[in-house]
Amino acid sequence: MRKIVECVPNFSEGRNKEIIDAIADAIRKTKGCTLLDVDSGQSTNRTVYTFVGEPDSVVEGALAAARVGRIKIDMHEHKGEHPRFGAMDVCPFIPVAGVTMQDCVEISKRFAARAAEELNVPVFLYEEAAEHDYRRKLPDIRKGEYEGLEERLKDPRWKPDFGPAKFVPEWGATATGARMFLIAYNVNILGTSNQAHRIALNLREAGRSENENRGGEAQLVDNQGEQRECGENIDFKNQSGRLKDVKGMGWFVDEYNMAQVTVNLTNYKVTPIHVLFEEVKREAALLNVGVAGSEIVGIVPLESILMAADYYIEQEKLFVYEEDQKLRLAIERLGLNSITPFKPKERIIEYIVAEPLDEPLAGMSVRAFIEEISARTVAPGGGSASAAMAAMGVGLGSMAAKITNGVRKFESSQPYMQKHIPLLHDLTRKLIPMIDADTSAFNEYMQGFRMPKGTGDDDPVTQARTAKMQAGLKTAINVPLTTMRLADLAWEALCEIAPHINPASKSDLEVGARALETGIWGAFRNVSINIKDIEDKTFGAEILKDAEAIAERARVKFIEVLSKLTKI
Repeated sequence: MRKIVECVPNFSEGRNKEIIDAIADAIRKTKGCTLLDVDSGQSTNRTVYTFVGEPDSVVEGALAAARVGRIKIDMHEHKGEHPRFGAMDVCPFIPVAGVTMQDCVEISKRFAARAAEELNVPVFLYEEAAEHDYRRKLPDIRKGEYEGLEERLKDPRWKPDFGPAKFVPEWGATATGARMFLIAYNVNILGTSNQAHRIALNLREAGRSENENRGGEAQLVDNQGEQRECGENIDFKNQSGRLKDVKGMGWFVDEYNMAQVTVNLTNYKVTPIHVLFEEVKREAALLNVGVAGSEIVGIVPLESILMAADYYIEQEKLFVYEEDQKLRLAIERLGLNSITPFKPKERIIEYIVAEPLDEPLAGMSVRAFIEEISARTVAPGGGSASAAMAAMGVGLGSMAAKITNGVRKFESSQPYMQKHIPLLHDLTRKLIPMIDADTSAFNEYMQGFRMPKGTGDDDPVTQARTAKMQAGLKTAINVPLTTMRLADLAWEALCEIAPHINPASKSDLEVGARALETGIWGAFRNVSINIKDIEDKTFGAEILKDAEAIAERARVKFIEVLSKLTKI
């Protein structure tokens, strides 16, 4: 899986277009970074940049932006409605795909160390990267803001985590750290701003202040400020809200002629989008006001939308397994098209940054693939062919289940089909990339084989060549072994659907079972032929034992599938 990290640096400049554009260009020109959004505010005098990339790239992108800010922003005269204490006020790193929160903690520390040294500025760690609990929350670190920073830096408790413990007037200080993805989300209310705010007070984690509990004037928080990494500087004392990791308020949007419960979900895994939406609907019903859909502001992770889809699938006892259909369901149930069209390719991070598939073999026509295998070259060879056969085998099982499901005369078979179709559908798609992966693995070994030979075993040139070849061999073993392990997961499903499928697809499943067994056998031969050249005998013995067990199970399960098919 590709590693994707989101970075959302906030700069204390929202009015000078030349500076705003220069920072954006620095990010945009950083190799491996994709700039997704630039959001400036005149009144806040602040710009938020959102970009994504792999770990090393986002560090370079954040540093490139910071360098421009160091030259062009001078905090001496900065004024704005938003809390701030530095030119690059805050720079969070957020895990999106293939990385953990701890990975992002380490990324933020790498950025902090390099920025502090190169720019000679104080940098504080916050949120998940904080090394002291009293520094975890951004409002605590930023207390007193820029104007109070000089005195604060004299206090040993507020010594920066990186950089000098001195006041840098033109810069101030920067906070960096790791946090969960923040989703800005609005639910449309066919009522008043006060009604929307009452709902927000009941739901947001902070709940109500003393004044609000007494029925006083609603104390509204600037939603833009919340999206911009600020904390709610309100002393909530009595009644907490029901939903964790939710900040929110209610307002009226004249251009929509609707009120909105507008929230930030600071951890969508704790309080997902669909939970917030359903709770708003429940609260709105108590006030006799309608809910007219919702909107997501900015971009979201794919997981957050699929979580909503899975919720509605379970609640409504639906059978939906394809990703595209799951997205359609979530968009419809949440009413995400109510204000502007929600286009997944433009709003979901994984789709935005997706690169074209690097699958030259799997992307060929069947004719071209066979001709490529038949060419006078060592790759693609048996490994790629085995992966293709395994994929076709599972695919035929998937097909047999799908054409049985939903047919009236086979209603009694439907539970068996619906139980296994999602797995077979998913495994088919996971096996297809193994066609190219096997050829790539062999090429890695050949790179080592072509390296210069040294004069003896102790020669560094010889050792480098040997190490490269051994690494290539391990890859050449692990790839077909992965093919075997993926394919092996399909047997129980094939065995269970076999007695219940549409008889018209009996021969299809027979062919599928044979293709699956052959694909596993072929992958096993690729594992075993490379094992003999592995110098790490412990590694080789463990792998061979695992592979032999999968190959034997395939032989047995193939017979079992055919036996069950004789009964239909």
